[in-house]
Amino acid sequence: MTDRRTELAWNLAAVEERIAAACAAAGRAREEVTLIVVTKTYPASDVRILHELGVRHVAENRDQDAAPKAAACTDLSLHWHFVGQLQTNKVRSVASYADVVQSIDRLKLVSALSAAAVRAERELGCLIQVALDAESGQQGARGGVAPDGIEELAAAVAGSPGLRLDGLMTVAPLAGPYAGRQQAVFERLMEFSSGLRAAHPAANMVSAGMSADLEQAVAAGATHVRVGTAVLGVRPRLG
Repeated sequence: MTDRRTELAWNLAAVEERIAAACAAAGRAREEVTLIVVTKTYPASDVRILHELGVRHVAENRDQDAAPKAAACTDLSLHWHFVGQLQTNKVRSVASYADVVQSIDRLKLVSALSAAAVRAERELGCLIQVALDAESGQQGARGGVAPDGIEELAAAVAGSPGLRLDGLMTVAPLAGPYAGRQQAVFERLMEFSSGLRAAHPAANMVSAGMSADLEQAVAAGATHVRVGTAVLGVRPRLG
């Protein structure tokens, strides 16, 4: 445990240095960017160590892994973010522990989450996941709604009981005109965020950037970065 704590502390400090440097280069205050550590595939014991080290935001992408992990850490002051593609048959479980769902990409999911949040007597923060590799009306390979679907989804979230519209999220696409152009991806997301805030001023959260491209996300104006590998290490291959 001591070795793992040392490893995580070292990695976390290195990521913190990167975020601080990126903020300085962009002329932003360090406090403007929140680090979310993506703990998927790693045990609750790692989450506990991260909490000891000051982490307060963690993310998961699979309910079957997240639910028991969150249950094992209920005594910790943590904000749980769900960042994976979410099936409607999982919303009741996710609504029981997630504070923010970052992968809102269709109207059916909004209505299901609303019903689950009301049933659980909780308020869930919601981010519209934007897919820049999606053609009009289509869905991106990594999930998300086409840009022209943002407004409709945002209105649905804002008008649904139990849900709170927090902002936008994206994952840099692997294909299409934006592939390999992270800076352009994040700058485009910020343009969509400006449009969203015109209609929904409180929806100012922009979740973008991961281990490999957090600097570009910070430069573009992201408010939250999702970092897994750089903090927890590379997941060993199975088998």
